[in-house]
Amino acid sequence: MVFCPTDHTFVLCAYKESPFLEECLQSLLAQTIRTNVLIATSTPCDATRELAKRYSVKLHVRDGTPGIADDWNYAVSCAGTSLVTIAHQDDTYEPEYAARLLSAANKVDNLLIFFTNYGELRSGKNVDDNQLLRVKRMLLSLIKDGKHSSSCWLRRRVLSVGSPVCCPSVTLNMANLPTVPFKTTFKCDLDWDAWERYSKLDGDFYYDSKVLMHHRIHEESETTALIKDDTRTMEDFSMLCRFWPRPVARLVNLLYGKSQASNDLKEAE
Repeated sequence: MVFCPTDHTFVLCAYKESPFLEECLQSLLAQTIRTNVLIATSTPCDATRELAKRYSVKLHVRDGTPGIADDWNYAVSCAGTSLVTIAHQDDTYEPEYAARLLSAANKVDNLLIFFTNYGELRSGKNVDDNQLLRVKRMLLSLIKDGKHSSSCWLRRRVLSVGSPVCCPSVTLNMANLPTVPFKTTFKCDLDWDAWERYSKLDGDFYYDSKVLMHHRIHEESETTALIKDDTRTMEDFSMLCRFWPRPVARLVNLLYGKSQASNDLKEAE
């Protein structure tokens, strides 16, 4: 199959009112190759409706209680295309993201997920280098730019000490993945859980080593909240036990937990 722009959709997940939503949407509409863009939400508000109307972007509203897994699964179901990127409302995407995605998807035989290098957004400024980003890039260097993209063993080794895969940088190829891609088992590590399950499938994990999006770090983010109440620490241990005996997983979790400090604006490297 040859992928073309009509085969890809950015689904911007909106939650309540975000001061960053418009900036994210603008970055999706400014791609060098225009693909489909829509907004999905389970918490509709006037600000989101007005933004969708102003930019002529279709708005999909999910009934029911808001929840990350349910919201993401709904977002994917709205796309109607094989390739789906769940764009997080606080983040921004570089203009070449869609073009490089399509190029990568057409280089491999059986794409499962495409994901990219990323930087952080701290206090409105791009931060493309710090200790955490360097560690993640070192791990991902084993499979960068299509190298060993079909190796189940290598990608499981990459995932065995934490998840270096930046969730909002990921594009799913739903033609090769479960119809319901995310499970409600986790609140924080539902993405790591998904990548771990997908890592067992035949197909390709394509990592583009160019920085193609920026992930915003701020005090109101869901990740920051989950770190503060230790939800992430408990879920990380559960994930690590899929790769290691429990005593080893406990030690790895202790070391991995130190990376959580990078989500604190006061401790940015």
